[in-house]
Amino acid sequence: MTNRRRFIGIGALTALALLAGCTGGAGGDDSAAGDFSGDVKGEITVLTNRTDLVTTKLPEYAKKFEVKYPGTKVTFEGVTNYEQDVTTQLSGGDYGDVLLIPNTVAVDQLGQFFEPLGTVDELKGKYRFIDEKAYDGKVYGLSLGGVANGFVVNKRVFAQAGVTAPPKTPEEFLAALKAVAATGATPFYTNYKDGWPLSFFNSQRAILNDPKVNENFPADAQPWQPGKLQHITDGLLFDIVKQGLSEKDPLTTNWEGSKPMLGTGKVASMLLGSWAVPQMRDAATAAGSNPDDIAFWPFPHQTGGKFHARIEGDYKGAVSKNSANKATAKAWLEWFVTESGFAADQQAIPTAVGQPLPKALEDFTATGVELLELPAAAANSGKEDQIIKESEIDLAGPIYRQKLVDIARGAAKGDKESYFAELNKRWSAAQSTVMK
Repeated sequence: MTNRRRFIGIGALTALALLAGCTGGAGGDDSAAGDFSGDVKGEITVLTNRTDLVTTKLPEYAKKFEVKYPGTKVTFEGVTNYEQDVTTQLSGGDYGDVLLIPNTVAVDQLGQFFEPLGTVDELKGKYRFIDEKAYDGKVYGLSLGGVANGFVVNKRVFAQAGVTAPPKTPEEFLAALKAVAATGATPFYTNYKDGWPLSFFNSQRAILNDPKVNENFPADAQPWQPGKLQHITDGLLFDIVKQGLSEKDPLTTNWEGSKPMLGTGKVASMLLGSWAVPQMRDAATAAGSNPDDIAFWPFPHQTGGKFHARIEGDYKGAVSKNSANKATAKAWLEWFVTESGFAADQQAIPTAVGQPLPKALEDFTATGVELLELPAAAANSGKEDQIIKESEIDLAGPIYRQKLVDIARGAAKGDKESYFAELNKRWSAAQSTVMK
């Protein structure tokens, strides 16, 4: 994919307010699964953010589906500004038959807009990532593929610097970046200007190997204390920039331009999802470099002597509550997830349990990293989002980390510990209000 959507985009707060009073969808459904009775035939419209595939690859998948289910027709509607535009469509009630669930939809609103596909207990043996868009035990969306989190690296550049295996600690990683700097390459690229890549410092919770981390995180009043998760992850970002191991002028970074830079070795590393590996390899090939130079390494922290990396689902496909052809819509969604080959084509983790990992992630696991799915919070469901809103710390966004970078490079007042103390104070005050 061209970029990511791990965080709520611009205008999301307005969108959330819009949804709160929305009447476009039907009321919640108490049944474990929606009514998908009827024959698989007729036309459906599928909304997608993959505007690059609407006239190329997606129609190829549709033809295969239409062969399996004669009398069906699948039409795609590409949406460039997906989060904002589809949120508006939800409020109007007309949003196709199958669509990707916008991140603006709160979990307790899922039943208002989408048909339940079954229970978590029923589906967990068949699909990965099902609890990520589930509520009250019901599943409302199936991921189109999963990703792991870690560093996309140009391993040729690291090898030139004498580093041939993933560093095991932040200190080792910083030492490796210093060695890379001596080769003339930019050791790490923040993509500060685009902003969204900085959110991947919030995607490293698996490094603690704690299956209850999402449950426990909102209960922690000071996550930027030394030794805790945010101090480890955000602290590494600060130290990289403070030690001059990132691009010289973060105000001029460019996401599209950064891909050939990493592909050719002008840049050595970025913190992203595994989805970026094929993009960087394509950029290397287009620039006449070796795509095999691109690899994926775990975050430099070990628990119990092992690396751990989170795997999570990408956008979740769902069946519209207002679809007039729910039988065909559900058949398409299940076929697309299990039989189309889309995940393999995208080098994504297959949603269907038992299907093989893509080559890039086979190499990733060969580094000794354990891949973990982290269950969503149960008792504290929604609390973290409330603390984020109350504290005005965009944990999954770029703003406070851009300030962190500014402090580290001397463009804003303060230092690492003073800023972390401020974040702890704001978070603690909000946490006290929300959790009382």
